Formats: sequence, C-alpha cells, structure tokens
Amino acid sequence: MPGARKLGRASDHRKAMLRALVTYLFENGKIETTVTRAKEVSSMAEKMITLAKKGDLHSKRQVFAYVTKEDVCNKLFNDIAPKYADRNGGYTSIVKIGPRRGDAAEMAIIKLV
Repeated sequence: MPGARKLGRASDHRKAMLRALVTYLFENGKIETTVTRAKEVSSMAEKMITLAKKGDLHSKRQVFAYVTKEDVCNKLFNDIAPKYADRNGGYTSIVKIGPRRGDAAEMAIIKLV
C-alpha cells in the first residue's frame, strides 16, 4: 500500500509487530504505543472489524490468517463486530498523551470506540 509507514523495521518484523498490536488491541480494548504505530494499528484494526462484520467464511479465514490468537478472533466475530453493525468505519480512536520519558517519542492511547 502506498505511503505505508516503515516504522524503522524490516518488512517481516513490521508485519509481525502490527499483527501482535492488533491482536492485543482486540484482546484488551486499548493499548498505549507511539502515535505512528497507533495510526498503522488503527488502519489494520478497522479493516479486520470490517471483515468481521461480513461474517462469511472467506472473511473469517482472512481474519484468522491475520490475528494471532484464535480466542481473540472468536471475540472479534461474536462480540466486537456486532457492536459496530450499524456503524460505517471509525471503530478506533487515538488520544495523544505526550512524550515518552526515555526518548521523548510522542505517545498515544488507541482504543476501540
């Protein structure tokens, strides 16, 4: 996808990190990370929720291929997606919380709306 952020990582490392963050977001409802990571995670999480809203076999397989934990996938299809049935996008929100103490990276909390 054009204009995707590289996040200072090799492509396989970046994909694994994003998969882990998206899984963690669905598992816990919110995560604290850097602003740039939060924006990437938001993009992928919205795509996963949109797929889960379809609920057909193909979209289930696509989500199961991306999200790393089976119980989180089931939670996504059974709990999270029905909650957004009448909403077209905008499932996540990013709130900036200021610089990180160690390296002053801009931090944010991303959560499911």
